[in-house]
Amino acid sequence: MKKVLFVATVVKTHIMVFHIPYLKWFKENGYETYVCARNDYENKDDCVIPYCDYYYDLPFERSPIRLNNFKTYKQLKEIIDSNGFDIIHCHTPMGGVLTRLAARNARKKNTTVIYTAHGFHFYKGAPILNWLVYYPVERWLSRLTDILVTINKEDYKRAQKFKAKSIEYVPGVGIDTKKINEIKVNIVKKRNEIGIPKDSTIVLSVGELNKNKNHETVIRAIAKLNNPDIYYVICGEGQLAIYLRNLAKELGISKQVKFLGFRTDIAEIIKISNVFAFPSFREGLSLSLMEAMTLGLPVICSNIRGNSDLVEHGKGGYLVKPDDIQGFTNAILNLYENSTKRKNMGIYNRSVLKNFDLQNVLEEMGNIYSKSYSRGNTKN
Repeated sequence: MKKVLFVATVVKTHIMVFHIPYLKWFKENGYETYVCARNDYENKDDCVIPYCDYYYDLPFERSPIRLNNFKTYKQLKEIIDSNGFDIIHCHTPMGGVLTRLAARNARKKNTTVIYTAHGFHFYKGAPILNWLVYYPVERWLSRLTDILVTINKEDYKRAQKFKAKSIEYVPGVGIDTKKINEIKVNIVKKRNEIGIPKDSTIVLSVGELNKNKNHETVIRAIAKLNNPDIYYVICGEGQLAIYLRNLAKELGISKQVKFLGFRTDIAEIIKISNVFAFPSFREGLSLSLMEAMTLGLPVICSNIRGNSDLVEHGKGGYLVKPDDIQGFTNAILNLYENSTKRKNMGIYNRSVLKNFDLQNVLEEMGNIYSKSYSRGNTKN
């Protein structure tokens, strides 16, 4: 039987969010499916991966210098060397590094190694340290990559200088627009659940509470508006939770900023919101942004790689520098005061997202996987 291995740093916030449709594709096409990733569920028994035949809980760490990654490399290499995979598809920075190093012998035995870059750490405007550290590593690792998949146009253009055997552009991981649009929600009941009046305006952000996601900019923008009718809802958890809560309190808007933590009902929360704010410093091609656009929200987001692939300034929302607090303030106020503009931008975003539908992306990846299997079985 043909075998495929998926590798990522974590299960809950990566494998489960992005890759279940692809595991399903492989099962339907006669593959035995394997997954290697760290079980990041609080209750470890909650880690049940659909369409996965064999799961290995490996102690991946995001930091490259953690000792656990040396242990992970050895375990991963043993798994790869002993299973004879036809295809290995790796994701996330450390998942991509360790897998490609561990699969060097396997590539000599007809295994095809695919790496999807969900957003290089070196990008236009990135700190110079990122370029000094990540760029040479990724360029060297491309020599150990049969197919490098990029999900935004800036990364695709930059990757042309790399030595991977094949470089592909795929528009993201895909979003099931039909499924999302079929989700029903009682708006009044849902707003009551999270403590927001039915007629108030909700600005929504989805993302981990860390420096990169940059929720602080929107919190400060909300404070500058000095309007108790505008609420800021944040879905996500992370190391800056206490800092951001204290910031909202210091600015006198703690009642207007709702920290909802990790949620499994994001689509429902999007449907009760009015504006989607996405102020990240770095993105690949955001799934949460695509969900918001699919459900017809206007967007205020940072003018960075990935976001600019999706949002057209003035038509689907506003592109603002990530640290431009006044820019976010002005954009929120503009949309708050103009319901017709919100509606028209939302309609435009729905039309844009048809190009990023899951079925389209699955078809493109399916072609890549099929070619990968053929290529792997004709390697010398």
